[in-house]
Amino acid sequence: MKKKIGSYRRRKQMAAMALAASMGLQMLAGCGQSSGTQAAEPAAAVQADASAGQSASPNGSGSSGDAAQSGASQSAPRIDETTAEPSEMAVEAESSAGIREAYESPAATAGDGLAAKTDMALMPNMTSESYCFEPWPVPWDPAPYSAESYAQVDENGFSLVAAQPLSTFAADVDTASYANVRRMIEDGYALSDIYQDAVRAEEFINYFSYDLNLPKLGEKFGVTTQIAPCPWHEGHALMLVGMRTPEIDRREAPDSNLVFLIDVSGSMSSEDKLPLLQKSFRALTETLTKKDRVSIVTYSNRVEVVLDGARGDEKEKICDALDSLYASGGTNGEGGLQEAYALAERSFIGGGNNRILMATDGDLNIGISDPEELKTYIEGKRGDGICLSVLGFGTGNLKDDALENLADYGDGNYSYIDSFFEAKKVLVEEMGSTLVTVAKDVKLQVEFNPENVSAYRLIGYENRALDAMDFADDTVDGGELGAGHSVIALYEIVPSDSPQAVTLKYGKTTDNDRSEKGEYADEFATVSIRYKEPQGDTSKLVSYAVGTESVAEEPGEALEFASLVAQFAMILSGSSQKGTASLEGILEGYKAYAKHAKTDEYREEFYHLVRMLAKQQ
Repeated sequence: MKKKIGSYRRRKQMAAMALAASMGLQMLAGCGQSSGTQAAEPAAAVQADASAGQSASPNGSGSSGDAAQSGASQSAPRIDETTAEPSEMAVEAESSAGIREAYESPAATAGDGLAAKTDMALMPNMTSESYCFEPWPVPWDPAPYSAESYAQVDENGFSLVAAQPLSTFAADVDTASYANVRRMIEDGYALSDIYQDAVRAEEFINYFSYDLNLPKLGEKFGVTTQIAPCPWHEGHALMLVGMRTPEIDRREAPDSNLVFLIDVSGSMSSEDKLPLLQKSFRALTETLTKKDRVSIVTYSNRVEVVLDGARGDEKEKICDALDSLYASGGTNGEGGLQEAYALAERSFIGGGNNRILMATDGDLNIGISDPEELKTYIEGKRGDGICLSVLGFGTGNLKDDALENLADYGDGNYSYIDSFFEAKKVLVEEMGSTLVTVAKDVKLQVEFNPENVSAYRLIGYENRALDAMDFADDTVDGGELGAGHSVIALYEIVPSDSPQAVTLKYGKTTDNDRSEKGEYADEFATVSIRYKEPQGDTSKLVSYAVGTESVAEEPGEALEFASLVAQFAMILSGSSQKGTASLEGILEGYKAYAKHAKTDEYREEFYHLVRMLAKQQ
């Protein structure tokens, strides 16, 4: 999926590029400059014309240099920097810089991004004396296209409980979607410019931590449930299902065998890619100990092992290896993966955390001949106990759909790093939950009680949906939960006593049926969870009833904030289910929430993101 770039900064640059191209077309007849070899051919042409017409320069010398200057003055009047308006000079400078950056960027020289969509146009060669235009490849369309790609999904609709009482899905703790859309908003994207397919509601909701019930002694999960009125649909309710895993002391965490698989292709040269990546991995390195092992594999046109099995306390050695990296060439991601898995196998730690951390913009353009073969290969390696987590970087050619799939295949997490702030959150603050798996193949199945619920809709998780029969099938992959993870699933439900409830003429039960169901009359649903131990192959089952004790007139802190985030995601994605949700309503809701709830820097940032978009309305 391609879309025209929408940020304010990019619009300015593209406008400047269009201006430069227009000026070039007008000045194609001839131009020159006071010095340099680039003006030699135009000067010679003007000199030849002058000789043929037996003309002379104003001072009568008739020299080729004067003829060149004369030709230049006729085609492109000199601009005096001392008298030109500052705004004009800014536009001119930006025009030149914008077009040269588009051509000279490593992405262009590597055959990626804008250069793949170029044609011959005019490249301004600007000096303080004059303008000279020469052939130079730039985008033919002055509004270039972004090569970012996102998976298209159909939003979950309502299901009648009488016809489909089971909702089944894999747990998901990825957070890339929220960080990526945050980047768009901070770059100045208008609401209409944001990629709707980039919005995954469950990743928005689960980006934040919540004060959920801790696991009881001997249990794998703490489970929190609550039902309260829905703020965007009168007569509907929201049901929160929250899970939380126990925290882990980093000193008691299993030994880690980490392979940094780093994309150093030409498309990774910008500051928000390889330089940010290097800084991020240096921060992670500071948290490692001597019992950990670190290897580094890079890939571009070729694959290179930069570091093999260094101890975690050899921090200078690891950081020096990171600092030595530079971007150039193509993107042989498949070859890089194969080498990374080979290194991980060589340094494999039994019972430890064996994981590849792949850092890339996702533009794999060499070696991927069959995506299905790649999927089979990665899934086979996860069966050997090696996980693959993915860190996405950069803008313009982010392959979000491919990166999400790679992490899913490899039983890992997918995060998007748009800043060092986010890198510290993912790789330092949440390192335990990001790198230490406490339960794998986690699936949830919610059975709704038709006596109390007429219809339901799961908010998000569209690409994590499973068939009901998959729940008990241990060959079907679920999600992975790390130490200290909190996961929330939010349902919009239509209570059976709601005016919007659907009444079935032929759905009435017999007296015997009603008497049998009577014991469950105070239950809205049953939440069942299947999971495997990190080293196990057979799933375990736990179930929790959602009863009337979970019903409240006012939402608790977790549900109150999660509902605000859900509304934001629905607005950004253009959801047909958003009802009365609005940016202004979210802002007012957050102000009310902040008066009684404990906030943090991430929640405050959420408020400011909503405010930035609301101010554009």
